[in-house]
Amino acid sequence: MMKKIIPFIALVTCLLMGITIKGQRNEEKIKKVLFFNPEVEPDIDEIKDPTNLAFFNAVSDNLSTRKNKMLRTETQIPFDSIDKQSIIDYCINNNADFTIVPKVKYFKVGIGKYVFSNQVVVSMKLFDAEGNLLTETDYDTYRKNMRLLGSTVNSVKIGTNGAIKDILKKLKKRKPSAETGF
Repeated sequence: MMKKIIPFIALVTCLLMGITIKGQRNEEKIKKVLFFNPEVEPDIDEIKDPTNLAFFNAVSDNLSTRKNKMLRTETQIPFDSIDKQSIIDYCINNNADFTIVPKVKYFKVGIGKYVFSNQVVVSMKLFDAEGNLLTETDYDTYRKNMRLLGSTVNSVKIGTNGAIKDILKKLKKRKPSAETGF
């Protein structure tokens, strides 16, 4: 009886240790990405809230399929004049591994006085926790998809998804290591 119990206990102990180690590895791979509110151009208050809502819906949908955690701050940083120390401070205060500073620029597509749809260019800059610019991208919904008709909300979502995919492609080309894996 004792000879059967000892191997059984050893087997159960080994299995539990393997599960514990595997769980710790998965937790280490989860990266926290801090997103700022996008700078919206043209600067019209009426379109900022719907743009932010569409942008963050697309981000949360995109990151839910990856091993990343989205952090959001209600702050908007000017896209063209980003202070390195501000990025570092936000990363420290929010315990973030990466920071993304976005911009959504609207433009109208049409002929003469007839406007068919509002298209967007979604721009993003990715910084690490030390405030270093890792990569940046622009995604033009009209040029990339050649979609003329559609809602503005869908344009923002498509542009956001396209910009995130572009950033991931550029990161893989830049440094294909697990450390930088956004």
